[in-house]
Amino acid sequence: MTETTAGEVPGRRREVMIVLPGLMLAVILAMLDNMIVGTALPRIVGELGGLAHLSWVVTAYVLGTTVSTPIWGKIGDLYGRKTIFLASIVIFLIGSVLCGMAGSAMFGGTSGGMGELIAFRALQGLGAGGLLVNAMAIIGDLVPPRERGRYQGIMAAIMSLAMIAGPLVGGFITDHLSWRWAFYVNIPIGVVAFVWLLFRLHLPKYRTEHRIDWLGAALLGVGITALVLITTWGGNEYDWLSPQILGLATVAVISLAVFIPVERRVAEPILPLHVFADRNFTLTSLVGFLLGFAMFGAINFLPLFQQTVQGASATNSGLLLLPMMAAMMVVSLFVGQAITRTGRYKAFPVIGGVVMSVGMWLLSLQDVHTPPWQTGVFIAVLGLGMGFLMQTTMLIAQNSVEQKDLGVASSASTFFRSIGGSFGVSMFGAIFNHHLVDGLTERLGPQGAALAEGGGGRLDPAALAALPAQIRDGFLGALATSISSVFFWAILFAVAVPLLAAFIKEVPLRGGPGTSGDQAGGTGGPGERPQPAVAALD
Repeated sequence: MTETTAGEVPGRRREVMIVLPGLMLAVILAMLDNMIVGTALPRIVGELGGLAHLSWVVTAYVLGTTVSTPIWGKIGDLYGRKTIFLASIVIFLIGSVLCGMAGSAMFGGTSGGMGELIAFRALQGLGAGGLLVNAMAIIGDLVPPRERGRYQGIMAAIMSLAMIAGPLVGGFITDHLSWRWAFYVNIPIGVVAFVWLLFRLHLPKYRTEHRIDWLGAALLGVGITALVLITTWGGNEYDWLSPQILGLATVAVISLAVFIPVERRVAEPILPLHVFADRNFTLTSLVGFLLGFAMFGAINFLPLFQQTVQGASATNSGLLLLPMMAAMMVVSLFVGQAITRTGRYKAFPVIGGVVMSVGMWLLSLQDVHTPPWQTGVFIAVLGLGMGFLMQTTMLIAQNSVEQKDLGVASSASTFFRSIGGSFGVSMFGAIFNHHLVDGLTERLGPQGAALAEGGGGRLDPAALAALPAQIRDGFLGALATSISSVFFWAILFAVAVPLLAAFIKEVPLRGGPGTSGDQAGGTGGPGERPQPAVAALD
């Protein structure tokens, strides 16, 4: 094979660049939506009511995404990535339209509107589960691992931009349009992505025997659902040792215990267990879990600190996250280019884990007197660490499996990160609440705990300004200390990332100099059997 840039097949880069705009739009669709909806939630509650069920608007989406992620990856492997990817866009758009219509006259008015929105958000999440997974898997289909770093770095940069733009767009929509446009804005983006990919995306289609492991999918779905409900309800809706939580734990253990022997027997398992025999795949799965645990669990509290303690508006708090997102975007692009140029990657997750741990430590030092610019510096350090990790773990996971399991590798990487984030949000939420009650009691006496339990977590800046100075200062001090404690606990999980990453074996990336044509096309590692010939284009 004639080498262009580190093993790139002639003409492949042009093909990828033609498809890339459609993939980027689909990624924006998934990332932008959740950030916009978060900003619009107060307005949604104001119209539909159901404040007690507010968290379920987010949880239903996360649950739908998490449950469907491994299924989307597997059926993409079986039936062709293009068809499945387009189907996930359609489902996402249908869910978006229904979310925008929740509580409208078509569904009988605002009565029951919150329940409708929660159900439609779950449907939207099912579609979103296929967007990120299959976007990354399509890059894997078109590009050998040696070249993937460049394009996955671009995708990571787009994800960062979407995370920055989300709160700003959401703030504008909330202030100037109906909250329903937080969902309707997905329609033009999704339609353009669908049409573009329908006519521009052409993937190699291999001969495979189409069998869906429905029993395994059902067991995995039940187990994941139980785990997500445990992390959502435990310590909040119900005590950890309540019959509800213990019952869910029993369901999770039984379903996942039965899932393992089922996956060993079926011809086409939804999550092939043999991929975990590869050390790199198992390690990157654990790193992804810890990354999600520390990152999503802790970052969830940054807007609360910025808006309540530092007095930023909802829209400005999105701007204040710019240093983190910009740092992550720049590093992701650098890492992608470096991997493409050198073919070496082991150092990046180790460096990323160390830098992320330093960022968490800096954020744990914050108090009520920390100025916004200093928080910006701290989160920029955190963003640097995330940039080294986000796409490198996906790349290593994909390089550890055969081409036929590429979708499984992509979905597993996303799946473990999502599960880790769900666990992190729950655990750090419990830590935050515990420290807040203790801090308010210490500063304000027994009535401090009553303030926390009576809605202190819902005090906005205007309500805080109306409090007597002594109570306000005590509340802000306790709040700042509680959030700092979250970042302190996150350090324990962040430091495990470089320790695990140090054991990753640097296997040469397929598609590099000296690899065969089959390997360049993205087959298994050295010595693995070649892939079947291409039968057609999807």
